[in-house]
Amino acid sequence: MITSPKPVIDTFTEGDRHRVVTLWGECGLTRAWNDPDKDIDRKVADSPWGFLVLRLGNAIIGSAMFGYDGHRGSVNYLSVHPAHRGKGYARLLMEHGEALLLARGCPKINLLVRTGNEQVIGLYGQLGYVPDEVVELGKRLIKDD
Repeated sequence: MITSPKPVIDTFTEGDRHRVVTLWGECGLTRAWNDPDKDIDRKVADSPWGFLVLRLGNAIIGSAMFGYDGHRGSVNYLSVHPAHRGKGYARLLMEHGEALLLARGCPKINLLVRTGNEQVIGLYGQLGYVPDEVVELGKRLIKDD
């Protein structure tokens, strides 16, 4: 009997860069105004412990960036390759990231989901996330063009 490899959560390494950027594109996470390589550089410089990849054999099929500023935790770039969705891999990444944040004393995690992404909003709802009574505001300090 041949068994399939099990996914493994690992910390991002520089050798993962191209595969992670490709994954983000395949998942529809990249935007013209965000350079994914610069986002990776910023994350690695700030808190590499929170940059997770989900490996399946030699492939990277998922990723997430977790951070903690001493007040709130955050998650960005949560992704699972479309061919591997519905298998609990997003839940696996979130549970691992939440454990990392909890170990650092993080009392709460906030996350952003683009308006209209009902499937992802539903996923987070299943994981216990609820809308907060807040208004999200943003201001671009560095243009990535």
